[in-house]
Amino acid sequence: MSAGSGVSVPTGSLRHVLTALDEAAVGRWSRAAANALRASRGRLDELNVFPVPDGDTGTNLLLTAQAAAESEAAGGEGPALTRWARGAVLGARGNSGAILAQLLAGLADRLAAPGPAPRAVDGPALAGALEHAARSAYEAVAEPAEGTFLTVARSGAEAAAAAVREGREALADVVRAAADGARRALHGTTEQLEALRAAGVVDAGGAGWCVVLDALVATVTGTEPDRPPLARRTGRPHRHEHDGVGTHLHAPVPDAGSEVQFLLADSTEAAVDRLRAELGWLGDCLVVVGIDTPTGREWNVHVHVHDVGAAVEAGIRAGRPHHISVTALAPVQVAPALPGSRLTIALVPDGPAAEGAGELFAAEGVEVLTVGLPVDADDTPAVDRVRAAVREAALTSGAADLVLLPGDPSLVGPVTRAAAQVREEGRDVAVVPTRSLVQGLAAVAVADPQLRFADDVIAMTEAASATRWAEVVLATGEALTSAGRCHPGDVLGIVEGDVVVIGAAQVAVTCELLDRLLAGGGELVTLLGGRLAEAAATHLAARHPTVEVAVHPLGQGPRPLLIGVE
Repeated sequence: MSAGSGVSVPTGSLRHVLTALDEAAVGRWSRAAANALRASRGRLDELNVFPVPDGDTGTNLLLTAQAAAESEAAGGEGPALTRWARGAVLGARGNSGAILAQLLAGLADRLAAPGPAPRAVDGPALAGALEHAARSAYEAVAEPAEGTFLTVARSGAEAAAAAVREGREALADVVRAAADGARRALHGTTEQLEALRAAGVVDAGGAGWCVVLDALVATVTGTEPDRPPLARRTGRPHRHEHDGVGTHLHAPVPDAGSEVQFLLADSTEAAVDRLRAELGWLGDCLVVVGIDTPTGREWNVHVHVHDVGAAVEAGIRAGRPHHISVTALAPVQVAPALPGSRLTIALVPDGPAAEGAGELFAAEGVEVLTVGLPVDADDTPAVDRVRAAVREAALTSGAADLVLLPGDPSLVGPVTRAAAQVREEGRDVAVVPTRSLVQGLAAVAVADPQLRFADDVIAMTEAASATRWAEVVLATGEALTSAGRCHPGDVLGIVEGDVVVIGAAQVAVTCELLDRLLAGGGELVTLLGGRLAEAAATHLAARHPTVEVAVHPLGQGPRPLLIGVE
């Protein structure tokens, strides 16, 4: 047995490489996957730092796989793959278990054709089913993120499909391609998520899927893939590290929320859609997976919330919840403050521009926290998530002095409240009330760790306040603004929160916006964006040649250009 996979397959019973995956092979795969996850459970638990560092991914995957394998082995209604998927959905544990269940359900949707003679699956059919399963997993997760289980599953499916397109259609070639493609993507997850990078690990759920695919390779070929052992952590699971740090003693912080999971019967797709929306409002890490059973369709619902009662009540409104489990999530682990240590944390709104903006701040030695923006002040769940994320980032940083940069008007309030909580934990925290990313960049440009903390904060605040900010935004609805009525698709020029220009062409609106801004003076214009930033720079060179211009590329989105004027 290879050191990395833990797959146990009786190779003596496999006299040749399979050309199709039949009922017996599905049964062997289900048992091999459970055995492999059992062997890998401890290492997978150790890798678990995202979305919650509660060290149970391996355990949850194993419990899900065991329930699935037992369901398949018990026989009963439907093909083997249907029974396997049904057992996974009804027995799924945790976030990772729910995603594994959805992947198996997606495979069954495509491959487990009803009828007296279950279908034998060849390479092209399996490749197509893997792609369908990956898509269905993305759809089941309310807020899919890259660098996770989903990325690994999609990459494995894409590699399988590529093998078929290249003419390598044999089942053995397809399963090897899927397993190898997933493994390559797994290694890349460390750099895709900050939590994984800080801990020096790959994604635990993705690693578990690699184990399941290796079990498939062993089932089809009779030979286990030669894999190195899953790497252990190379860093500490903290967001920021400081030189000269010895042993960290951790104290738990309460109110980390709870994981709620239940099965839902006697419901409809419409009711489940409403449930998704309601639970998405209440919490995060939402995964909803449905499966047909002999008694009707059931759904496995998983979510992390602070209000357990509200989550269960939402389930009751949607149908009949049963097998309800509530588990307290692992508390935030507080890193002791290091005397004299200082850290700036910049919040970056999630979206197409997040990666580029994060790189700008990271280049200045700033910790970056990507968050979803609250819709408004009444968006309590989103506000709570921001506050909790800021608090966790601050308390796990190990820094005694912290500067927080909100970066958006909707984040100033939640960040200020989070700062008050962190102060109660003994940290010295200051909020520089930046309302735009360009103000944050102006603040960090003057930061000086050699200054007294209070003096440094004053200098950063003055730099941010001296930076007028503006943005070009694409209207998504009809509204009455200070510049008149706008309609969906209109281009809005906004200065410090007020709409001052409405037009149809992005470049024209941008040029008028810049001219208005510079009518009041300005020596430096910072442009964050894509092609529109380049067009803006060209306009400035022609109309305002004495102004210094700095252009930084960002991804396109509903805010194609951010502007700062100093």
